[in-house]
This record gives sequence, C-alpha cells and structure tokens, in this order.
Amino acid sequence: MDNREEVREFLTSRRAKITPDQAGLPSGSRRRVPGLRRSEVAALADMSVEYYSKLERGTLAGVSPAVLEALARALRLDDAERAHLLNLARTADGSDALARPRRRAATRQWTPHRSLQWTLDAITAGPAFVRNGRMDILAANQLFRAFYADVYATPGNQLNLARFNFLDPASRRFYPDWDTFADVAVAILRTEAGRNPHDKDLHDLVGELCTRSDAFRTRWGAHNVRHHGTGTKHFHHHAVGDLSLAFEGLEMAAAPGLTLTIYTAEPGSPSEEGLRLLATWAATQEATSGAERLK
Repeated sequence: MDNREEVREFLTSRRAKITPDQAGLPSGSRRRVPGLRRSEVAALADMSVEYYSKLERGTLAGVSPAVLEALARALRLDDAERAHLLNLARTADGSDALARPRRRAATRQWTPHRSLQWTLDAITAGPAFVRNGRMDILAANQLFRAFYADVYATPGNQLNLARFNFLDPASRRFYPDWDTFADVAVAILRTEAGRNPHDKDLHDLVGELCTRSDAFRTRWGAHNVRHHGTGTKHFHHHAVGDLSLAFEGLEMAAAPGLTLTIYTAEPGSPSEEGLRLLATWAATQEATSGAERLK
C-alpha cells in the first residue's frame, strides 16, 4: 500500500506544531514556515537534511527503528503519535502483516458472544458498550441505549458515533462541548486508519464524512491522533438533563481492535442521581414499547 501522502502530511503537520522555543532553538525574526524548519528537525534527529527531506516526502519504507525513534523524539511525538508513526512505517515497507497479526475489523453485523452481552447487562449503574475503531456500536447495555437514545432513534446514524457526531443535529445538544467530542472522534478514526489501513469500511466512512461535513474534513486534514482510554465527559440528556461522567475504555483481549467502555458518575453526585433517573426512564420506555408491540 502506497501511503506516502499520508506520511508526508503527518510529518509536515507535526513539524508545524513545534515552536523553536519548545525545541530549545532560537526563534529569529524572519521565519517563513510555521514551526520548525526541515534543517532544524534533521539536526535534532541527528540526520542529514537530505535524508530527513526524503522521509518527509513520504519514504518510510526500510527505515530502521532507531531512525524512527530519533524522528519521534525530534518531533516531540506523544505516545499515540509515536505509535501512529510506527504503524505508517509498517505499512510503507509492507511488513504490517509480518510485524503483527492482521486484525479482523469487526463490522456492524458482528455478533457478540452471549457471555459478553451478559457482562454488559450485568452493568446496571452506568452506560456500557463495545465499539470498534470505526466507532461502530457493536453491543451495549440497556442504560447505554437509553443514554444514546438519539443515536438509536435515527437510522441514518447506522449506530456509528462518528456519524452521529458530525451528521446528526441532535449531537450539538447532547454534547455541550461539541468541538472536543468532534476532535476526539476524528483522532480515534485517524488512529484506526494508521493501525488498520486496509479497512474498506473505514475508508468509506471517512469519505462520506469528508463529503458531508466541513467540520470533519477540516479536522481530518489536521492528522491528529490520540489514545482514548480514560477521562471525564459532559453530556446533556433530553430526559434527565446535565451529566458529568467518568469513563474507562478497556481493550478486549479476546477481540483485538474492540474496546469496552463504561461510564460512571461520582458517588453521591447529581450525575449519579441522573443515571438512576435515566435507568427508571429506560425501564419505562422499554415497558411502553413492549406493550405497544403486544397490541
């Protein structure tokens, strides 16, 4: 797979983000480029300008791990960016399949083992779900389905959190800090594209979102990546109001490429009470739906 354009844009965007002051270099007054010059990155990585320029043109095939590490240090890459660079290098030299087992990307039609659904259903105090790197919702507990009721209510979302984020107006209400959620969603997809460059469903999703959303297209061009494992998020649910929830994302050893995420509220907080109200609301909605089906 020829990924030279992806490599070129990633390295150029990382170089542009570093100021001379951050790199311990004199800033001067006549700089023509944002961030560092190629010559400065080359010096920081202890390589020739010609060699670094070759790398930035997208030629990572055959580059040694030592050179990649030097480049990561010079560009001050964080853990997620460093992993992305290594993934791009594996793809460039065709060693991705040899370096590690090819992950089978879970599709939306993937069926969880019943024991996984039992595990999710046993989590009753907070929303819990399983997603893949494309942000498809693959399995969930009742509280998650109530929590993300807007996603389930709109068939066009196809149970995909990125589509919901960028194509469904309801996301602007559900995510009070919409820009942060948008940044995270794109970074997750960009990370997955580096990890799993042969995923046609991912390419199709990115193409759709780039076509239909200016906000997505701009963010996709920034080439930002991130690990998304823990933190706190703020939501506004139409039935119970504002919620501030902590989350933990756990990689599933039995299903590489899938993540189990659980949202919880601080004990004794208004958000904990909000989740209890949401559980009651969900049970009522389900009972009502069941009664309608029996008529």
